[in-house]
Amino acid sequence: MRCLVFLLFVALANARVYTRCEWARVLKNYGMDGYHGISLAEWVCLSQWESSYNTSATHHNTDGSTDYGIFQINSRWWCTDGLTPTQNACNINCSELLTDNVQVAIDCAKLIIMDSGISAWVAWRDHCKGHDLSPYLAGCGL
Repeated sequence: MRCLVFLLFVALANARVYTRCEWARVLKNYGMDGYHGISLAEWVCLSQWESSYNTSATHHNTDGSTDYGIFQINSRWWCTDGLTPTQNACNINCSELLTDNVQVAIDCAKLIIMDSGISAWVAWRDHCKGHDLSPYLAGCGL
């Protein structure tokens, strides 16, 4: 348990909050624009509503699981936090999702898309699906 707490502190020390356009550029550089038919604007919208572009964001759910990182990836299904029984489908420690190394979060998000689609994220369903998403890329020069 001490090791887990230590890892979380280390992760938080290396966390980052992106601006909207910074995050859009990062996503584009990692090949997320059009990944499995999901637009860059959809990814930016999803991230804004899930974490406000904050890599250290967490949310504790009523079922005892926790959502981690910029995409709010759930510990019951996708990562292990040492607390929640998990499928750990991304084969990662949840603390890896809380750092400024977004490669881990992006790789896991890609697995989620392949397994469950973008509708796996409630924020996308509630705030992005069917909405005009052009403001999420406006002024970013992309």
